[in-house]
Amino acid sequence: MANQEENLQSIIAHAKEYGFIYPSSEIYDGLSATYDYGPLGVELKNLIKAYWWKSMVQMQENIVGLDAAIFMHPKTWEASGHTSAFNDPLIDNKDSKKRYRADVLIEDWVAKQEEKNNKEVEKARKRFGESFDEAQFRSTNGRVLDRQKKIDEALNKFKEAMDAEDLNAVRELIIELDIADPVSGSRNWTEVRQFNLMFSTDMGSTAEGASKVYLRPETAQGIFVNFLNVQKTSRMKIPFGIAQIGKAFRNEIIARQFIFRMREFEQMEMQFFVRPGTELEWYEQWKEERMKWHAALGFDDSYYRFHDHTKLAHYANAAADIEFKFPFGYKELEGIHSRTDFDLKQHEQHSGKKLQYFDPELNKSYVPYVIETSIGLDRMFLAVFSASYLQEKLEDGSERVVLKLPAKLSPYQAAILPLVKKDGLPEKAREIFDDLKQDFMLQYDEKDSIGKRYRRQDAIGTLLSITLDHQSLEDGSVTVRDRDSMEQERIPIANLKAYISNRLH
Repeated sequence: MANQEENLQSIIAHAKEYGFIYPSSEIYDGLSATYDYGPLGVELKNLIKAYWWKSMVQMQENIVGLDAAIFMHPKTWEASGHTSAFNDPLIDNKDSKKRYRADVLIEDWVAKQEEKNNKEVEKARKRFGESFDEAQFRSTNGRVLDRQKKIDEALNKFKEAMDAEDLNAVRELIIELDIADPVSGSRNWTEVRQFNLMFSTDMGSTAEGASKVYLRPETAQGIFVNFLNVQKTSRMKIPFGIAQIGKAFRNEIIARQFIFRMREFEQMEMQFFVRPGTELEWYEQWKEERMKWHAALGFDDSYYRFHDHTKLAHYANAAADIEFKFPFGYKELEGIHSRTDFDLKQHEQHSGKKLQYFDPELNKSYVPYVIETSIGLDRMFLAVFSASYLQEKLEDGSERVVLKLPAKLSPYQAAILPLVKKDGLPEKAREIFDDLKQDFMLQYDEKDSIGKRYRRQDAIGTLLSITLDHQSLEDGSVTVRDRDSMEQERIPIANLKAYISNRLH
């Protein structure tokens, strides 16, 4: 656990030092769980958005985009259930005065038990070598079975308590599992109570005439209320999807783990409208498609896993998360949900307007079913950043910190580096910079030794470093250094554009 925390702190420090992420309002000692994306952070964020949008909209004939307003009519949130039911179970520790989500305390307890089982498995794997059968070991080892039984019992009790809205039973489970406050070690807990996560504000010119509105807690409802607008104006036939990237806001009880859980965050969501009865086929298809999208970034398969929901939301008939191995363990990165026709029917009922699709093949109208894919942009940023961050020991005994970002997500595709600040090299370097800057995001750097500049470019994830020396003036060639392998090759200046493009694609 200490190593995980140290790793996370290294990532946070690196993100700030190189201008990826700053604490918000830092000169006023910051604002809890809010962050600002710096010059490099905004570039990486925009590249992630573009990668998602291209795969979700540009490459799909039957998916179109939307950018709905953050403020929506208050009845929207009555229809969606957020006004009455968008709550988290809140619990306080009387000794440390710290506040927690009761469900997260239980999830963390489960994760610790699973980690203990994983350690048992790894010990056995080392003992038995190639003949080791993990499935058989998990189904026969007494300690593993006993621990798994406790995990299953705890999860079942928690599900039953939440389904029955029995908050006292949730508290009793925390006590039964002997869960201690992570800060103080105290087990002196308050009662569990529900806490609504929506931010509200007043809209209107005077306090007396103002109406209560909410900062949206999710972007999906903007898609649902625009279902018919988009379908008709884009002449879409079912099955089709609507994609959106936008801000959402939740008054989280406990926001933590850097940008993993924040009160202001950005979502990349797509709602896919299908014929009733086909939704589970589409659900499986989108699970597969989304995992392929993540895998295409090139990180090891061990970073990802599916987690099927045992407790389904009231609107869903199937749900799974793609979990990512963050520095603090496996956590949800993206959700894929079969939302049935719940949302559109709710909006029909509360608005009095029909939200139905006339299917010419069936010659009848119906309310479509919906498959949702929803990924947190900030979480995706943290996943990419943390998986790319490496402290490498080199063959000569020296060390370097490098961000081995996927090529398509590197904030700077190349750095232009004149070897020295004289003899016409800066002028020639500027000429190359100006020639390439329309096609690529570049950095120009002439300060310090070439070795220090290489290290600086490694630390910010620049894919290629292009160095000009005196030979460049003679034969029109440059040295190109690859960030990941650190290998160098000599190529003609005239070939640079094609070379960078090939490396990117």
